Amino acid sequence: MLNKSIDKRDQYEMISISELVPNNHLLRKVDTILDLNFVYELVEDKYCLDNGRPSIDPVILVKILLIQRLFGIKSMRQTIKEIETNVAYRWYLGYSFLDKVPHYGTFSKNYTRRFHDTDLFEQIFEKILEIAIKNNLIDHSSLFIDSTHIKANANKNKYIKKIVKKDALHFQEELNNEINEQRRAQGKKPIKNKDKEEYKTKKVSTTDPEAGYYVKGEREKQFAYSLHACVDKNGYIIDKHVTPGNIHDSTQLKPMIERLETKQMLPITLAIDSGYKTPFNAHFLLEKAIVPAMPYTRPKGKPGFFRTKDFIYDEHYDTYICPNDETLLYKRTMPTGHRLYISDGSICRDCPVLSKCTENKDAIKQIRRHVWQDDLDIVEDLRFVDTVKKQYKMRSQTIERRFGDAKEQHGMRWTRYRGHDKVSMDTTLICAAMNLKKIAMWLVKDKQWSERPLFFEK
Repeated sequence: MLNKSIDKRDQYEMISISELVPNNHLLRKVDTILDLNFVYELVEDKYCLDNGRPSIDPVILVKILLIQRLFGIKSMRQTIKEIETNVAYRWYLGYSFLDKVPHYGTFSKNYTRRFHDTDLFEQIFEKILEIAIKNNLIDHSSLFIDSTHIKANANKNKYIKKIVKKDALHFQEELNNEINEQRRAQGKKPIKNKDKEEYKTKKVSTTDPEAGYYVKGEREKQFAYSLHACVDKNGYIIDKHVTPGNIHDSTQLKPMIERLETKQMLPITLAIDSGYKTPFNAHFLLEKAIVPAMPYTRPKGKPGFFRTKDFIYDEHYDTYICPNDETLLYKRTMPTGHRLYISDGSICRDCPVLSKCTENKDAIKQIRRHVWQDDLDIVEDLRFVDTVKKQYKMRSQTIERRFGDAKEQHGMRWTRYRGHDKVSMDTTLICAAMNLKKIAMWLVKDKQWSERPLFFEK
């Protein structure tokens, strides 16, 4: 017990760096399935072949970024410190014990000079996704779309108020076409587009003007970005993009579905939360022959008064029947896309349930029905189908779990970068690393990984 242990810290030994990396280490699996040589071709025009000092291998720079994202290291400075002492990291980069690791500021300079305004990181994401597709790991028959906010690198108390022009509705063209089609059927003239511009006041961060002021329920109000992602039932992220945090989720469904259509990955069923439950989204998904799985939403209205669902819509006569069996007749279609139905005030004035129906001084009850309300009603009926119920419940096991992993394990709870392009680059790398990690764990499961037949091309 009193024998002094032998100090072997300065002892020389003949051993290769590869022998010190366990056979089942994640980076061994990653190195096996992902060949990054395609990066050379993507950045070839950013380097000079016959002038200047020798540059750092661009594949090494990409591998350093993947190490940071795979293991959730908080900063590039800390990543370089970890590489200096971690044998597995050095092995993945192809470095020996004595090779000098690049300075932590090297990536910043390379991003500014070579990687900015390129689709390099998007190409890396797509390359990893391609590996998953070739190995039949992705099942796009059932997909899940949602968003999560990323806290911006900006003080929420440092902002200015600016008056900006209101954006037109993202579905304004489709809505106008629908309204004009109904007006023509009624023998009326088409509506004219509004030339009047509307403005609003919004908060703009003085630190990161491209971030959006995020306000949602009881959550902390802050400047943030939103990651909108699409995940399959196996947890693979197959589509994503970043917007300012003040962009509503419902406006982002159409561009995501259109990108999936371009990739030929349209789903049979799509589960989305209540933020996407709008008449246009219901109409758009049904037009694409996609079965929407949407949740129940509480009816809106003043407590103690009849809700719209208490009035029965008669599709044949295009009227509403009130709880007192009186009729509300169609009046006109509004530019907002709502069909207006009104009651007869002379009849309603003596109604015994008037106090629960309306507070209008002329005793006239008004109901607005959207031109795409029929599509929303179909979605509401689908909510009671067992398969659709099951599909919606899987959100917690798929996309919500992916967001949780991204924030807890890969550093996506807040961003260290400023500006939409840099934040988008960062989140793209995180999504790529998460897919890469899952692919590596699925394809190379056993300890004898080197003897396992692989089904991808190097």
